[in-house]
Amino acid sequence: MNSLNAPVREARAQQVVVTADSLVVDLMDGRSISAPLVWYPRLLNGTRAERNNWRLIGEGEGIHWPDLDEDLSVGSLIVGRPSAENPQSLKRWLETRKSPTKRTRISAGPRSYTIKPPARRARVGGTRESG
Repeated sequence: MNSLNAPVREARAQQVVVTADSLVVDLMDGRSISAPLVWYPRLLNGTRAERNNWRLIGEGEGIHWPDLDEDLSVGSLIVGRPSAENPQSLKRWLETRKSPTKRTRISAGPRSYTIKPPARRARVGGTRESG
């Protein structure tokens, strides 16, 4: 059989590892894709716990990091496409991360209230989204 005529299977992720400087995605077909973390500023600026809190979406067609509001497609990783987020959007996102407690101060007439969001539990590893 001529390999040029073989049907192309869509690559799907099964495991994700984010190191200090790279993103490594293991595919279901046995391949691994590695990309420099500087290509993905939200991952680069995330904490270890935030980077480890990922889930597969679309039966492995993509990866979602809920704490970082980041989504990557396996197809983009395969073709070597870095993040296309515009600089203004990234700047706004980074500014929301400056406050370590992420408290919101609300003024209501003579009183002011501070609202602290509930603490999130960090999950290690990832989860798979079913179909």
